[in-house]
Amino acid sequence: MLKKTDQIYVAGHNGLVGSSLIRLLEKNGFTNVITRSSNELDLTVEADTDDFFKKEEIDFVFLSAAKVGGIMANFTYPAEFLYKNLKIQTNVIHCAYKYGINKLLFLGSSCIYPKNCPQPIKEEYLLSGLPEPTNEPYAIAKIAGIKMCQAYNKQYKTNFISVMPTNLYGYNDNFDPESSHVLPALIRKFHEARHGNQEMVTIWGTGQPKREFLFVDDLADACLFLMLNYNSSEIINIGTGKDIQISELAEMIKTIVGYEGKIVYDRTKPDGTPEKLLDVSKLHALGWKHKTSLKEGIEKTYEWYLKSI
Repeated sequence: MLKKTDQIYVAGHNGLVGSSLIRLLEKNGFTNVITRSSNELDLTVEADTDDFFKKEEIDFVFLSAAKVGGIMANFTYPAEFLYKNLKIQTNVIHCAYKYGINKLLFLGSSCIYPKNCPQPIKEEYLLSGLPEPTNEPYAIAKIAGIKMCQAYNKQYKTNFISVMPTNLYGYNDNFDPESSHVLPALIRKFHEARHGNQEMVTIWGTGQPKREFLFVDDLADACLFLMLNYNSSEIINIGTGKDIQISELAEMIKTIVGYEGKIVYDRTKPDGTPEKLLDVSKLHALGWKHKTSLKEGIEKTYEWYLKSI
């Protein structure tokens, strides 16, 4: 059982998910939260990771450290996405076993599922087909992390759980035009178009694909809930159970930002997976549901973005 005085290591605390976990843990009175920036500790280096775990008496680990990005980043840097994510998760998971931590939560991703999955996507659909080509290296790395957690549970009787969040957004998101995901990318595009008096905003693809979006503070809440209440090797989805067409999302963000120009779709660019909606009935049955609506979440995220620029 996770106690308020336990040593909790949040790997990747400066990222979108990690920073949200830190806020939540502090808000809930957990007093021994351990963090290291990538400058202080390079988790791709086995010896450094081992030395860190050896020195710190860690009880619980939230493994949210990862190299992440949108379609363009995955397309441009496939080797980095595969290599860095394999190294990070291999080193942390092995050290968690080696130094006897109580429990580890591994953050996977909904992109691990096959491209042409039946909808909504159930946990058992993993490895039932080929992944979406545009993010295959990242998906392969994350699947390896899941299988590593399951293998260590089987062989060493560890308590490592793996959660599969849907598309995330929120405070501390990445708004870089070269590497961001669709929602923060659209916030920035519409904001810059509004303030630059641009007549149109161009969006990749047809606008037809559907996506599910979860506010990151809801994800952090779900992760803490599962750390306290879930102890199975079987993966578990985290999402809202609702999706939206990219064209509808664009119109919503356009309205929130206050942009009045046109939206144009560049059909020469890839759409990615046609639809990706998670089946969250397993999580709902445990007693957890998301709290933040998409509109409310985007408004909060845009407010944060305005303060950060």
